[in-house]
Amino acid sequence: MERRYNTLESTIELGFEEELGTEAIHDSVTQPLGVTAAIEEPIEKTEVRKSVSCEVKDHKDESQELLQTLEQQTNWNGEQLVKYEGFWFPARLFRPILSTQKYFRAKDSDIILSTLPKSGTTWLKALTFSIVNRNIYTINQSPLLTSNPHAFVPFFELSVYFKQENPDLEHIPSPRIFSTHIPFNILPNSIRESECRVIYICRNPLDQFISLWHFFLDNKREEYIENIATDEAFDMFCKGFYHFGPFWDHMLGYSNAHLRDSQKVLFLKYEDLKEDITFNIKNIAEFIGFPFSSKEKLVTWM
Repeated sequence: MERRYNTLESTIELGFEEELGTEAIHDSVTQPLGVTAAIEEPIEKTEVRKSVSCEVKDHKDESQELLQTLEQQTNWNGEQLVKYEGFWFPARLFRPILSTQKYFRAKDSDIILSTLPKSGTTWLKALTFSIVNRNIYTINQSPLLTSNPHAFVPFFELSVYFKQENPDLEHIPSPRIFSTHIPFNILPNSIRESECRVIYICRNPLDQFISLWHFFLDNKREEYIENIATDEAFDMFCKGFYHFGPFWDHMLGYSNAHLRDSQKVLFLKYEDLKEDITFNIKNIAEFIGFPFSSKEKLVTWM
């Protein structure tokens, strides 16, 4: 019989391997297994398709009109940011963010992972995916060994609603796992009002800035030739002029949501995860309804 990674030790091992990978902040995320077909499945009835098409076109026009009215700021890598509901978003992601707000319908079994960029997103995705699917894949057959976690836990704004205005997500098997950088108060109402679970991880803002700064230095736009010093970039970071900033407003939104309802929102710290990975994996597993059995726990300590 093939051995499956239904032990906490195996889940930790796979999670640490994925943390070594690069966290992408672009729209070229591969669709996850089982998600592609659901997103791209055509609507059968012509009348419904026409109705949806008209609604989508109207929504695109509305988002474009709203975009023109928003305060704008150029990020340190030359990308245009717009200020919406107190947060700065890449202009190219504004329409997908509004589409997420308008069209996403959460199910009670959904799991939503939320972070600021460069705060442990890839790691959290790998751990959550491994916990949920530990009885499905054998250790040597885990898709995380050959593919980035982004392929199996897609971003709302960078993948799902970036590629399509209103994709059909109903056929994705439960539990559906999605991720986002969207602040709590801008999440779709269905997420906040349903029984779905939200996991948020934050990181020391100085460490987050350094990681984000180096990421943008390595991926800066060729057409943006102005050189910005690190201290100038840090000043922009402190003012919140970066993707999904400001930090404190973003973090406090989820922290306060956790304080209001700890059964709804799990608030994690990147540093705590590194310090005691075993405790935090157990905590995540319990929170999302996939606790480790006593047998699995026993195997962990052997």
